[in-house]
Amino acid sequence: MRGEEFQMLPSFRKLEKKVLSWCAYDVGNSAFATTIMAAIYPVYFREVASQGLAPNLSTAYWAYTASAALFLSAFLSPLLGALADVQGSKKRLLALFTGLGIFSTGSMALIGPGDWLLALLLMAGGTVGFTISIIFYDALLPSLVPPERVDMVSSQGYALGYLGGGVLLAINFVFIALLPGTLGARLSFLSVAFWWAGFTVPVLLNVAEPPVEDKRKYTAEALKGGAARLRSTFRDIRSFRNLFLFLVAFWFYNDGIGTIIRMAAIYGSQLGISMNHLVGALLLTQFVGIPFSLAFGTLASRIGSKKTILTGLYFYLCLIIAGIFISKPWHFWGLAIAVGMVQGGTQAISRSFFASMIPPGRTAEFFGFYDISSKFSGILGPAIFGIVTQVTGSSSLAIAILSYTFILGILILRKVQG
Repeated sequence: MRGEEFQMLPSFRKLEKKVLSWCAYDVGNSAFATTIMAAIYPVYFREVASQGLAPNLSTAYWAYTASAALFLSAFLSPLLGALADVQGSKKRLLALFTGLGIFSTGSMALIGPGDWLLALLLMAGGTVGFTISIIFYDALLPSLVPPERVDMVSSQGYALGYLGGGVLLAINFVFIALLPGTLGARLSFLSVAFWWAGFTVPVLLNVAEPPVEDKRKYTAEALKGGAARLRSTFRDIRSFRNLFLFLVAFWFYNDGIGTIIRMAAIYGSQLGISMNHLVGALLLTQFVGIPFSLAFGTLASRIGSKKTILTGLYFYLCLIIAGIFISKPWHFWGLAIAVGMVQGGTQAISRSFFASMIPPGRTAEFFGFYDISSKFSGILGPAIFGIVTQVTGSSSLAIAILSYTFILGILILRKVQG
């Protein structure tokens, strides 16, 4: 037995190196989610790049750009995913769209006062690169480890991503606090580009391209096949009532969660809360999310996944109501802590609840549709937020209207059996 174990050890070490390399990418790209998407860049856009724009217009334009970038990502995702599947190009496409995200992020350091159009274009480019690259990153996982380890490795990547995004945001917070003018913010954008690039190298070097059985030569044929598969999956999924109802509920409440992530900092900035308070509070959200994500897993094992998700959504609805009355920095800090308590856990349990309803043998197909759904579900909320803010001049009213995403999500989810 000891001889056999010794012979197996090199392959085990090789596998663990691949796993760590795969998880490293989550550490890298999560910096974009925290510094660029959620915390520093929205405030920089509001306070620096949008000088000359009316406050309600800067918030509205930011929201419209976020929706447009997510729509483009959602439209391209199934087609590019099919192309990667049939041509064995997951790593090449991962590198391509990661490169787009890194280039866009690094270029943000060039943005000065009044450069709002350039700032929005770079935000869109970074969002498309970030969102689409995740498709190919996720697609590498099933061939990386045996099926019984997929959930564990996926959770490890998720947790390390929280940690990585939080660590770099903390460093960038120090940049902003100590350096004069806009220098700290500009350096933070460069730091994300280098951080993301550095943690991408291991997955490109150490994780193999999954084998392809039916490799097609022509791109047009691959794209056509991907569109056909998407239509087929949507047609089939409607015959599974629980799955379909859950996806509809998920579309609504995930839209609300995504809108909060994308609009929280710029909303706080419009209320006059300083960048130090906004970034510090959102940094705290990252670290609060780690233990509470684990706590949601424990809660789900005791009361069930559906009740756990509903608990998170009821809590979110209360936060939306509280958000209408924000006026002081400590209000924002309190809401940031509260969001951290439910954000990661609600999303994690949603994924596992969906997995429990998938018919045997169709996991990859249905999860692919789930990923596409999650992208489309983030489009409407920011757009409505932008329209209401532009028309009425009130972001607080936009926050109030956003409650519909959680109300409809709760009502539909309650009809799901489980």
